[in-house]
Amino acid sequence: MPTAAIDQPAAQSVPAAFSAHTIDGALVMELSGAWLAGHPLPSFTELRAAFEQSSLKQQRQPRWRFSAAADLQWDSACMTRLFLCARYCADHDIALDTSALPDGMQKLLAVATAVKPQEAQPAAHPTLSQQLSAAYTAIRDHIVELLQFIGELSLALLNLVRGRANIRLRDFFYFIEQCGPQAVGIVALISVLVGMILAYLGSVQLRQFGAEVYVANLVTVGMVREMGALMTAVIMAGRTGAAYAAQLGAMQANEEIDAITTLGISPIEYLVLPRFLSLLLVMPLLCIFADVLGLCGGALVATGMDVNSSAFFHQARDAAQFGDVAAGVFKSFVFAGLIALAGCQAGLQSGRSSAAVGLATTRAVVNAIVYLVVADAALNILYDKLGI
Repeated sequence: MPTAAIDQPAAQSVPAAFSAHTIDGALVMELSGAWLAGHPLPSFTELRAAFEQSSLKQQRQPRWRFSAAADLQWDSACMTRLFLCARYCADHDIALDTSALPDGMQKLLAVATAVKPQEAQPAAHPTLSQQLSAAYTAIRDHIVELLQFIGELSLALLNLVRGRANIRLRDFFYFIEQCGPQAVGIVALISVLVGMILAYLGSVQLRQFGAEVYVANLVTVGMVREMGALMTAVIMAGRTGAAYAAQLGAMQANEEIDAITTLGISPIEYLVLPRFLSLLLVMPLLCIFADVLGLCGGALVATGMDVNSSAFFHQARDAAQFGDVAAGVFKSFVFAGLIALAGCQAGLQSGRSSAAVGLATTRAVVNAIVYLVVADAALNILYDKLGI
């Protein structure tokens, strides 16, 4: 960087200093010596104190003028002091004059002060009507996007039926393995524990009437109609739905989905259909598996209540009707579609950063659980009206 005394050797540099005096109603501060990085320099606090101690600050329009001595050597360390002085003058309505400084210093200071600092705006506090309006708009937009995604998926299924869909069979089997055999362990553990919990809850009341054997009815109906399908769906929402969103979100961040679209291939057909169909196929099987293990968990508790295991399963066989099993399996089928919809939609609508992928994964799990609860309540009401 050019200096006023570029030919002077560093060993002969004069220490940095400044002198302040008043001329024509302005404080003139003359810089001298080596204002260079690595040298002891006066701080901005000292420069400001010299100006504030003068009587000029009390004037209506105070002026601060800088000048350079003949032996001035300067670099970016000097410019940082001048920049802080310029910011101080702008904040306190002080006229700053740098016309007596070298041209290089004037240009750098002009560039540094060209952009004004942004003032922090006070946080707006929306009214209740504005909050309700924003919530309504968000819900409406979400419903519109969901219906649009369902429409695109329906068209993709129609193309599949016609044999025109761009889908790979090996992808379909890969996702079956991912959401089926690999999920058996966690589904088995949760199902056994849920069956045991139902049995313990029922036994507390049934024991008062000496009807412990009817705990089999409670566990059977509770598992096959409600808990087997619902708990399996919650597990798959946190496991498979989140995986779908993370996979598609990462592809969106890496612009792989854009590349697929550029090739004329529908992302819904190529990426969503295999995931959607595999979960539809696997979920009813996992639901039946969960029902069986839930009964086994209930039987473990029943045997601790002096209920014979054969009597438990005999009572469970009489309690379970085909309609109850069909109702639970149909629930699992609906839940599978909702989980796949939530995961794939969140992944395809993800942003192009790692943070956006994380948000998409979170949104997929939250939306899936909300869909499950709403659908479960709606199906229970429907079953009640139809007498199922």
